[in-house]
Amino acid sequence: MDWSADGYILSVRKHGETSAIIEVFTREHGRHAGLVRGGIGRRLRPVLQPGNHVTVEWRGRLEDQLGYYTLEAIDSRAAELMEERLSLAGLNALCVMTRELLPERESYPALYDVFSIVVSQLHNPQVWPALYIRWESGLLAALGYGLDLSECAATGTTENLTHVSPRSGRAVCTEAAAPYGDKMLSLPGFMRGEGSAGPEDIWEGLRLTGYFLETRVQWEINRTLPDARGAMVQRLTANGFASRPQ
Repeated sequence: MDWSADGYILSVRKHGETSAIIEVFTREHGRHAGLVRGGIGRRLRPVLQPGNHVTVEWRGRLEDQLGYYTLEAIDSRAAELMEERLSLAGLNALCVMTRELLPERESYPALYDVFSIVVSQLHNPQVWPALYIRWESGLLAALGYGLDLSECAATGTTENLTHVSPRSGRAVCTEAAAPYGDKMLSLPGFMRGEGSAGPEDIWEGLRLTGYFLETRVQWEINRTLPDARGAMVQRLTANGFASRPQ
């Protein structure tokens, strides 16, 4: 079983004296691990960094084997962002969330495409946090827990959708949400394609997707969300790109 594809390195760990086991996120084969001979050597070490875009060729006698990777760099996004701590935090969160929440060897082409868009915009902190939230929303959908933001769960209206029910994951209009106070989760307008995303919107968007990722996906396997995501939120808050509503 042989195949080749473009993808993003998600993780690297040493194996033996000179090799490394890497996980790569590809459009066609999803999150897929393989062994790279000489992976900790001087030539490959700069290439084998989480977030880097590579072309890989995987070889294995059986489909369920670990198999071997050979690879070439397309771009070194990790090195480009090394001095930009906020963007690097976003890249780390994106890679770690993909590695920890997606099942192995299952294709998620739409999620991969948004992943690529987020990575391409990480140099622009005015843009990428909102894209990242859309990616997490897509992650929920890919895992079978998609949010339904099309109409109010209580009235059926498509107007003034400002909240999401923590029980159903469905949108709720302002009037229907009012009796429940702060028990509802806020729905930022940009998640429905309405308006721009200010710091409070980014905070609420991260709170919204994080709640459902935590309680629907991670709860089933008795885990919390990865620390890398929390570090990203802290960076966004410290730099003024996310702020808790007053």
